[in-house]
Amino acid sequence: MSRMKLEEKIGQMAQLDRLSATPEAGSVLSGGGSTPLPDATAKDWIDMINGFQKGSVSSRLGIPMIYGIDAVHGHNNVYNATIFPHNVGLGATRDPDLVKRIGAATALEARATGIPYVFAPCIAVCRDPRWGRCYESYSEDPKVVREMTEIIPGLQGDIPSNSRRGVPYVIPKNKVAACAKHFVGDGGTTKGANENNTVIDRHGLLSIHMPAYVDSVIKGVSTVMVSYSSWNGERMHANRELIMGFLKGTLKFKGFVISDWQGIDKLTSTPHANYTYSVQAGILAGIDMVMVPYNHTEFIDDLTLLVKKNVIPMDRIDDAVERILLVKFNLGLFENPMADLSFANELGSQGHRDLAREAVRKSLVLLKNGKNETEQLLPLPKKASKILVAGTHADNLGYQCGGWTINWQGFSGNNDTRGTTILAAIRATVDPITDVVFQEDPSKQFVDESNFSYAIVVVGEPPYAETAGDSSDLTMKFPGPSIISNVCGGSVKCVVVVISGRPIVLEPYVNAVDALVAAWLPGSEGQGVADVLFGDFGFIGKLPRTWFKSVDQLPMNLGDAHYDPLFPFDFGLKTGASNGSVERSTSDGAVPRPCVLALLVSAVVCFWVSNVASSLGFR
Repeated sequence: MSRMKLEEKIGQMAQLDRLSATPEAGSVLSGGGSTPLPDATAKDWIDMINGFQKGSVSSRLGIPMIYGIDAVHGHNNVYNATIFPHNVGLGATRDPDLVKRIGAATALEARATGIPYVFAPCIAVCRDPRWGRCYESYSEDPKVVREMTEIIPGLQGDIPSNSRRGVPYVIPKNKVAACAKHFVGDGGTTKGANENNTVIDRHGLLSIHMPAYVDSVIKGVSTVMVSYSSWNGERMHANRELIMGFLKGTLKFKGFVISDWQGIDKLTSTPHANYTYSVQAGILAGIDMVMVPYNHTEFIDDLTLLVKKNVIPMDRIDDAVERILLVKFNLGLFENPMADLSFANELGSQGHRDLAREAVRKSLVLLKNGKNETEQLLPLPKKASKILVAGTHADNLGYQCGGWTINWQGFSGNNDTRGTTILAAIRATVDPITDVVFQEDPSKQFVDESNFSYAIVVVGEPPYAETAGDSSDLTMKFPGPSIISNVCGGSVKCVVVVISGRPIVLEPYVNAVDALVAAWLPGSEGQGVADVLFGDFGFIGKLPRTWFKSVDQLPMNLGDAHYDPLFPFDFGLKTGASNGSVERSTSDGAVPRPCVLALLVSAVVCFWVSNVASSLGFR
């Protein structure tokens, strides 16, 4: 620090997109869909990142840059990577150990491409499914979200017992720096509008939206990303009370705080209207690294001027740089700045795909099984003369992966990455004598005249991300309703599998179908869906969210006075496995011994947060 010039310190505080990267930047990132080449290999990624790193280590002080990427359900920007279920599906598993193993696999796949820093996990508590990022949230229940922070030691490694609270911890080489996001209250905005205003009192903020951050800090999370949203009208990117006061002060967080993409630009009602003010407000609030991500000279010039005019004190700059350098030291970047191919075989490995398949099985929630208790449809028989598979989502890998897959908004079709569609999984599972007929949108006449033994309909939402996913009606993709009507409205028994990032309108169709499954956004391993439909494993998932009857009820969460759901939070029917296979889950039966300590710690944390908050006037 003592050898660094002001401009070098400020350079460390800038994060630039790879298209604008310069050697003086402290960090470089890939935004959604930003890749070195189409279908880039691990070597392509490493060559690109090492090229940037060579520039950084050739600078006057040789400080390495840190490369970051969104890896929110696996290493999702990268071709051939394992795509795990999105967080809402993982919340349905109620299995923190599973999520920890997914974190470890994601870390290895990120390291396979030379990347040591991921913008995950999202620990938002989504309180309104109209929000376009609700699938990035594990649950409407803060307790479930807190349990799922076990992904952090999966990504970073288990923090030593003698570590000081708040100090970030990463095992170098095969682990990555994690990022808890989006601080704080992003899941509570009015009507679920993305980047909007969360209206809630201090007690509500601390009891619903803050607890997972407390757990993340205790588990040694390296970085925290600030939310675009506001709390009672004050933009979080300018909220000094919560960033400097609560996160860095009360929680004693010693990692670095990073803005969201152009987050400080949005501090003015017209983005970037007064950038000098935005820089001043964001840095004074406690943001250490700014995701610029393009015009870095403007950021560096404005911050330099603000420091020289004593508007921003030098100790605020030093605090930011110390935090950034600490994370870089933890990652071993000073000793080993260059990436290599030692983990290349981990990208999309069979072991990771098997883990994703397990996650899919455990995430499925059975909402209905038979029109009465004596006529259950599931599990389906593998041997049948002829079965129908229909629906917009049955043979579409992009749809089953959802947003934040290869591209920011996801993709449609089966060519953008490698995986198994639900249709392919069904064909691989049934008996060889079973004739599998696929028609995406069959007519009622075709269904009635074809003498099918049963039908599987796979429908749901198209991919989306962030504001593009905000929805006031929460309806399934056309022509999903007519497909359900044509296939399930006659004499053929049918199961409907819903692919969605949140509850959607289902009440009009429930009576017509024989069985109903919430499959969320299962990712690349569609075989996990077939594993459970055909009884190789039983259904064990539980709803991580309340399933509404009508959007007019929203927002509606467990405990609300007007709570009258179609399916309540925690609902999920069970089936046994026809072959005796058993999935182990923390949602069923006794709590595993390793979790007992976690529950005790959780209770202590709740008590501690409550007392600390009271002492600060957070009532």
